[in-house]
Amino acid sequence: MKIANSLKTLKSRHKACKVVRRKGRLYVINKQAPRFKARQG
Repeated sequence: MKIANSLKTLKSRHKACKVVRRKGRLYVINKQAPRFKARQG
């Protein structure tokens, strides 16, 4: 999982990426290619 200051660029790495808010944190999740998971800050 990548940890980044901004998720905008990480969302554009794959067409199946979605930005989701969980427990006050922003995550990028991808069901098709889980290697693109990311968390903000």
